[in-house]
Amino acid sequence: MKMANKRLILCGFGNVGRAFTRLVAERKARVKQQYGLSLELAAVVDIGGAAVAAQGALPAVELLSQVEKGGTVEQFAGYGRAGVSGTEVILNTEADALVEATPTNLINGEPGRGHVLAALNKGMDIICANKGPLVLYYGEIQELAKRKGCGVYMSAATAAALPALDVGLMCLAGAQVISFEGILNGTTNYILTRMHTEKCSYETALRAAQQMGIAETDPSLDVEGWDTCNKIVLIANRVFGKSFGPADAEVTGITGITPEDIEETLKAGNVIKLIGIGRIEDGQVVLRVAPKPLGMEHPLASINYSEKGISYLTDTMGRITVAGGQSSPAGAAAALLKDLIHSSVFASGSW
Repeated sequence: MKMANKRLILCGFGNVGRAFTRLVAERKARVKQQYGLSLELAAVVDIGGAAVAAQGALPAVELLSQVEKGGTVEQFAGYGRAGVSGTEVILNTEADALVEATPTNLINGEPGRGHVLAALNKGMDIICANKGPLVLYYGEIQELAKRKGCGVYMSAATAAALPALDVGLMCLAGAQVISFEGILNGTTNYILTRMHTEKCSYETALRAAQQMGIAETDPSLDVEGWDTCNKIVLIANRVFGKSFGPADAEVTGITGITPEDIEETLKAGNVIKLIGIGRIEDGQVVLRVAPKPLGMEHPLASINYSEKGISYLTDTMGRITVAGGQSSPAGAAAALLKDLIHSSVFASGSW
């Protein structure tokens, strides 16, 4: 097996970035043996600066230990550089791929957009968990990636550990996707499941989700349907070859669902789920997010609590459904590692 070496720049050292670093360190020998791929962490960028290895790799375990004890990336002895930006590190560090894990910004996509464009201009592949730049500037990023011969991989941005794009692009290759339906937000699915199983109000289920850490203090992005919207936009863009944005989808969240709605749905033998849909109608792709009653025979009806799932309908393969996948920083980190392996070993394009 021919050995390939890949130097990485990681932007973002929050929960997902740290989980990714830990996973790469733990799986380094296995990835090398199984895939002939040697991964080196050349630089880590965080809010206060960076740690950079001009040659070789950063000692990842030691860096993690320092940060978890309350230290910072830029204080890492021998490697720390206070005050430098992600773009500066990308422009001045030799690397093969950018792992973009900074917080999602749906206003202007920064700093992720700047990181992605700088890396593409240097001919680097993009492995992205940050939805912001992908949702807001999909066409610009894909056009630049095509001109530079780079790949853009976004599994972690579409459904974390759920292999939504892998199925749509690899497993269904050669088939025409007619539509897809997805439960793509674990928070809303948890709330709706609690409302069904305990016959409680939306407010009670939301408080329970917040107490368990499943819902944010401000859950609006999830419960109003926008997180699901962003994910179906990215999936539709890749599967249908489009360049949609959030404004192209019709979006309704779950905040208006009442116990009476749940009771009537159950009496009819159905369950309500927040469903993101991409469908070809009259030759056009239509995107919708809305609560939808599903009959119990529907493949997504039995997906409960914080699990997710996606179901594709095709012309030649029929319906293909995949469900599960851990909704956590560890799950997102696993998706980033998977995309790195695909980009280096299996693929010549992007997903």
